[in-house]
Amino acid sequence: MLIDFFYTLRAAKLPVSVKEYLTLLEALQAQVVGPSSEACSMDDFYVLSRLILVKDEKHYDKFDRAFGAYFKGVELLTDFTQNVPLDWLEKILQKELTPEQKAAIEKMGWDELMETLKKRLEEQKERHEGGSKWIGTGGTSPFGNGGYNPQGIRIGGKGGNKSAVKVWDQRSYRDYDDTQELGTRNIKVALRRLRRFAREGSAEELDLDGTIHKTAANAGFLDILMRPERHNNVKVLLLMDVGGTMDDHIARVEELFSAAKAEFKHLEFYYFHNCVYDFMWRNNKRRYAEKFETWDIIRKYNKDYKLIFIGDATMSPYEIVQPGGSVEYNNEEAGAEWLQRLLHTFPKFAWINPEPQGVWEYRQSIAMIQKIVSNRMYPLTLKGLEEAMRMLSK
Repeated sequence: MLIDFFYTLRAAKLPVSVKEYLTLLEALQAQVVGPSSEACSMDDFYVLSRLILVKDEKHYDKFDRAFGAYFKGVELLTDFTQNVPLDWLEKILQKELTPEQKAAIEKMGWDELMETLKKRLEEQKERHEGGSKWIGTGGTSPFGNGGYNPQGIRIGGKGGNKSAVKVWDQRSYRDYDDTQELGTRNIKVALRRLRRFAREGSAEELDLDGTIHKTAANAGFLDILMRPERHNNVKVLLLMDVGGTMDDHIARVEELFSAAKAEFKHLEFYYFHNCVYDFMWRNNKRRYAEKFETWDIIRKYNKDYKLIFIGDATMSPYEIVQPGGSVEYNNEEAGAEWLQRLLHTFPKFAWINPEPQGVWEYRQSIAMIQKIVSNRMYPLTLKGLEEAMRMLSK
């Protein structure tokens, strides 16, 4: 079975060698994980195999996807004592509301929503399921998870309706893979419209055409002509939305990110979630430990950088215009303020939106972001990329 696992990892473009595979087999035979009286659990095997087979943490995500794809269901087939996963059970607490019932549910304003939550936290003493008032699961209360409310605060659980204006939960995002192999070269071709070459520095590159012309004009005596090497001078600052609704667009954004890394010599990138606030990050696993202040980013890069946002601009309008409106933490200044500062610093900017252009008019937040970026929002299509690069090249 493990030989097929090895080939699965290789098919996923992981740099796994035969020597490492044999080392894994030796470790299993030596019972490095699991006492001799027990079988090695799937979690133990995952930790051991990743430790031996993956040499660089940047490959962790590829390994996780390949591991999950190959071993999906194996643990359930080999261990009949474990509990049935909750998501296999019917969500009896999640009501199927009619359009009339949904329309009747109260939609609180921001201040009322936060004040009501404060009162609920002070009053509630036990867990609640269903209902329309207390913090719990199911039901129509604006606080909790697993139910329906057009504008609430999700506390724990997994999002479903994408209508929460704030989420009180520790969330983990993954970095976009900059080594993702492209399904097409057309993205690179579209990005190449932005590349600007300039000749600078000392003569260090052979001018073949000039050398041939000079030699011919010199009656066949070799006359070598040198010229300055061409340098790609375009500088790009890439800010990428990650997590939440952007999970639906991971594959396409990875293709774009990989193409940008290949095409632009001077590329700097940072992540944000939904809207830009007072800090960003470069590694999603350390996004709280390694923050980059937005003010520092503004000061670090000059106006020669082309600023490109990649995001679906799909969020609660409060996240754009309301201090404290961030879905994850209490930001002191509204996201719109930080966007305006970035646009003022980098006059050459564009917003690339992976959401289909046909739905833009139905998303209030997209219309708000479009207005802020002066309608420089383009769809993540070949035509959209070409238009964005053409605009940035002016």
